Amino acid sequence: MSASDLFRVISIVFAAVTFVVLGDTAGKLLTADGVDPFIIAWTRFALAAVFFLPFSGLKLGELSCLKDWRVLLRAAFIAGGICSILTALKTEPIANVFGAFFIGPVVSYLLAILFLGEKPSQTRGFLLGFGFIGVMLVVKPGFGVTPGIVFALVAGVCYGAYLVTTKMTAGDYRPRLLLFSQLLVGSILLTPAALSAELPQLDVTVSLLIAGSAFGSTLGNYLLVIAHRKAEASLIAPLVYTQLISATLLGILVFGDWPDIYSLLGLTIIVLSGLGSLLATRRDASRATAVVERS
Repeated sequence: MSASDLFRVISIVFAAVTFVVLGDTAGKLLTADGVDPFIIAWTRFALAAVFFLPFSGLKLGELSCLKDWRVLLRAAFIAGGICSILTALKTEPIANVFGAFFIGPVVSYLLAILFLGEKPSQTRGFLLGFGFIGVMLVVKPGFGVTPGIVFALVAGVCYGAYLVTTKMTAGDYRPRLLLFSQLLVGSILLTPAALSAELPQLDVTVSLLIAGSAFGSTLGNYLLVIAHRKAEASLIAPLVYTQLISATLLGILVFGDWPDIYSLLGLTIIVLSGLGSLLATRRDASRATAVVERS
């Protein structure tokens, strides 16, 4: 991949994760107004499914994918992750929530070794361990860890499992079909919880924030689909760590939440871990290309 192509992929991924954080920022504003996280999560999935349907290229025969337990489990994990992260955002700064959330790549790495038979990588294991230290600095276990941070960790575990189930299904279904399936199944799964929650008064502000939450999340995930069409998942995964930059800036600008020194150090370590993973991926790709050329 040329430098210009790499820059294009980096730009798309950064835009994608920024839109996701914008959606969660709207979600945090809604929870501050007393809107139930299940209502926010349900509207995000349901509105996103409606918005994305014309772009999904869905054919009726493809709905048979909903009989696949892997597809259903994948959607359940992402639905649980979003409910958990919205619950965490009720009480915690955005940057800290996303810092704890990045336990996900560690969970994904371990589950892929256990259930998918992937071989451990010494370099990646070291970098994930380094990133895990950063997560612990954000979480601060044993020093008054809050329920919100626990929910953020649960969201990260759900996301790690979601990544593994995505790997399990990626070779069998189109990316846009997988995205639409998670939106459809997620909205169905969350309907009972949403109906049991107290409905908010839909004034102009709440309506705009609900729409913004759904739109930001949908557009962000759609851009990630586009990024996966332009580059391998192994290259994109480390770039997702740039989400912490967007989360920190929006937390400061919108809520005035400045990370404390330990959280800031932890967030920096997590970003450096992602950068190291990106460089390691590029190095391995260059070595593989050199081997092919010599042969």
